[in-house]
Amino acid sequence: MHDQPEAHELNTRRSWRQLNTDASGEQFLPKLVASLPPSRLETIGNGEHLLSSSIWQRLLSSMSRAPLISRSIPAVDQGSYGAVRTYEDRSTEDLSDPSDDTFDHIRKRDTQKNYTSDSDVSYEASRETLITANSGTIKRRTGDRVVAIAEDTTDDDDDPPDNSRYPQVRASVSATDDVAASISTPRMWILSLICALLGSGSNLFFSLRYPSVTITPVIALVIVHPLGLAWDRLFKRDDDPAEAFDCGTLVNDSTHRQGLASASRSTRLRRWFAQGRWNEKEHACVYISSNVSFGFAFATDVIVEQAKFYKQDLSIVYQILLTVSTQILGYSFAGLTRRFLVRPPSMIWPATLMSSAMFTTMHKSENRIANGWSITRWKFFLIAFSAAFAWYFLPGLLFPALSYFSVVTWFAPQNVVLANLFGTASGLGLFPVTFDWAQIAYIGSPLLTPWWAAANVVTGLVIIMWIVAPIMYYKNALFSAYLPILSSSVFDNGGKPYDVSRILTPDFLFDRNLYDAYSKVYLPITYALAYGVQFAALSALVTHTACWYGKEIWQVSQQPLVGDKGMGGSSYKPANDGTSIDDHYAGGQRPNCKGSNESSVEAGIDTSMQGDDVHARLMRRYQDVPASWYLATFVAMLAVGIFVVEYYPIYLPWYGLLLALSITAILFIPVAIVMALTNQHSSLYLICQIICGTVFPGRPVANMVFTTYCYISSAQGVKFSSDLKLGHYMKIPPKLLFQVQMVATLVSSFTQIGVLNWMFANIPSLCQPDAINGFSCPLARVHFNGSILWGVVGPQRFFGSDALYHPLIWFFLVGAIAPVIVFMIARKRPRNSIWRKINLPVLFGSLSWIPPASGLNFSVWALVCFTFNSVIRKRKSEWWGKYTMTLSAALDSGLAVGVVVIFFGVIFPGWMKGFTWWGTEIYKQVGSSPESFRPSRYVYVHVYTKT
Repeated sequence: MHDQPEAHELNTRRSWRQLNTDASGEQFLPKLVASLPPSRLETIGNGEHLLSSSIWQRLLSSMSRAPLISRSIPAVDQGSYGAVRTYEDRSTEDLSDPSDDTFDHIRKRDTQKNYTSDSDVSYEASRETLITANSGTIKRRTGDRVVAIAEDTTDDDDDPPDNSRYPQVRASVSATDDVAASISTPRMWILSLICALLGSGSNLFFSLRYPSVTITPVIALVIVHPLGLAWDRLFKRDDDPAEAFDCGTLVNDSTHRQGLASASRSTRLRRWFAQGRWNEKEHACVYISSNVSFGFAFATDVIVEQAKFYKQDLSIVYQILLTVSTQILGYSFAGLTRRFLVRPPSMIWPATLMSSAMFTTMHKSENRIANGWSITRWKFFLIAFSAAFAWYFLPGLLFPALSYFSVVTWFAPQNVVLANLFGTASGLGLFPVTFDWAQIAYIGSPLLTPWWAAANVVTGLVIIMWIVAPIMYYKNALFSAYLPILSSSVFDNGGKPYDVSRILTPDFLFDRNLYDAYSKVYLPITYALAYGVQFAALSALVTHTACWYGKEIWQVSQQPLVGDKGMGGSSYKPANDGTSIDDHYAGGQRPNCKGSNESSVEAGIDTSMQGDDVHARLMRRYQDVPASWYLATFVAMLAVGIFVVEYYPIYLPWYGLLLALSITAILFIPVAIVMALTNQHSSLYLICQIICGTVFPGRPVANMVFTTYCYISSAQGVKFSSDLKLGHYMKIPPKLLFQVQMVATLVSSFTQIGVLNWMFANIPSLCQPDAINGFSCPLARVHFNGSILWGVVGPQRFFGSDALYHPLIWFFLVGAIAPVIVFMIARKRPRNSIWRKINLPVLFGSLSWIPPASGLNFSVWALVCFTFNSVIRKRKSEWWGKYTMTLSAALDSGLAVGVVVIFFGVIFPGWMKGFTWWGTEIYKQVGSSPESFRPSRYVYVHVYTKT
């Protein structure tokens, strides 16, 4: 429904008077209007002008039906795509009478793009009023939505000259900015708080239960969209006064205040709830708040271990301070490293691309034909989501053998060699077949990872796990032949899982005599090699980053440590080739960003951290978060952390906390770079445990707290950096994003502490084997055992000079030297050389998933990645660009919703109790399931008993 003509005229006059300035504050549009002949204008009150209806109709008839969104503006005096160019950038010819040839050019260009649309509404039949916005872009109003009409008719609307050089970014992220979109509205904040409360509380609750279920942020991404649309239907009215938003916040001008003053109290309340319109920016903020809050705080695990296993009496104040400080310290590392990890176009953060593609799919109706496929991305998502949800009932409930599809072992279930080589859960998984997306995406969605990165991962798998591990296993190296070839457990000298309680006193203190009388700790060969490659990955992180990014990091670090000042910030420096956008036109050419080998590059191969792309340029209009905000956050949380470790019985000195944060500070940028380029996370968990166990031996609680501050500060910081990049892609004002992240983190921290203490008080025998309804705290118990092994038994007994696993220490040297050798060879090779695609931190570090992951999880993951990100991308590039990220989101969403529905709707009520058939039992035979695989079932001839 359209406004009445009088309202149109009023809105037009107000917008014309107040909102027609360009980036420099100069009244631009009057100059444009003055340059047009009278025949092209219509006049309304007070001599103000509109483009004549004939031109408007002709422009509409030549445009695509796909709705355009408004563009932001570049830095001052920088002509660019995405906004009306500044007056100085326009030639006299540009401002002269726009001839019919101009519109013919638009019509000709758009007919070559093969656009289709779900809408049958003819733009030619609609007479809509032009208004102006603060960017100086001429816009039209359709109902309550303001969209832009780009003035630059010589460029592709979706592909500006400075668009990203990376095809996966171009395929997922819009190169435009809706500057008029609402963001900070009651709708966004309420939905964000609801998601933070429900998601964090639920995940904490189920983390203490076995079997558990995790509610992932992608569920919030899917569910919150219809809630936002329903919100608008409930509160919006057609006769509501016009609203203006600046940087996502409602502008309370005099007209708006007068409209509220004359309304009743209920109407004012309704209009307060009805601010803005549900859009992709609000959706992104709700998703980001879910992303930072849904994961249960690692500090709560420490609290459970202290309260239930070490029998410590913990105050609520201690729990809150420990949780909040460990959760928020990561913000400081993320914020202070934005120049290295967020702003550079080369840091693409693949995981954020799926979210960006989802927002585009849900909020925009543009539909460009891709290799003959004309189905919209939204319909494609719905079909794939529904299929993934329905299919998961087979491998996840009715036919689990489809998940553990080790069909080779089914023909000879007692054959140990087949079990070791082809088993899925306790074998090497040499038969890469499964029909369960949960198995395929166990280490992350393969559709989000570049193929060159997946090739590094699978190379490490083949060399370390499929060649070295079997050779060492069958040669009985490190007494590994007496243990399973793959297991997440550690064992004693009898081949049984190590019983930590046998080396502890009743007060949970380490007893050396009990340890000597019991057994040393023995590791399965894949577990031992996983430790070795993690050592190599740690040192490789440092040397690889120093070789490939050291110079760039040094140059960028020389810039002042302050936030950008919005549009008046640093000058624009294109990332493509160092020339300005207009320089491309001066030569008569523009960079081809549609897949040519010359301009399309792979993230990770291009190591530049300097220069801007369209997204950095569009973000320059928003004020950045000052570095002082992040510094103040760090100082405050550091003070809280020092108080926690000094005042409470943790037995970790204050300089131990500084050591933990120093490790994070040194390794944070290398870890985040790997994640930003490859979507593979390099964990600091093991090295933190080992360092603390070496420096502060015999202190298990100190080991847990040290690891929490060191590991979680890094992990949270990487997550926050990823969200900052998502906000960068979605053009969310940084200061508003800071508030969203901080509020969600605080709300989730307090919520989880409340839920945890309720469970302490109301669940009988919590964290005991006989706990009601399976609340035995499995994760906390695993971490407790780790604190004993590394904090009490100590690294010296594992890796000391006389220890069995001392040779693994040499992996540190291998990891330090190997990247230097690769760099020396690759630097002399062309950009497309295979040597430039070798990333040793990824090759080594990704194998830290083993165990509990098996070779199956890696091999089938790599196979799917190769199919989509190599074969389909090369042969059907348009299809790949349009649908791949949407498919990834649909499969992940269908799986996540399916897991929740099956758990709560079927398993939890007990409806499947006693349901068995061949498809539920065959995979549990030897070699397929760790529950049925014990050393006594195979070559258990002799047990090494020396202590």
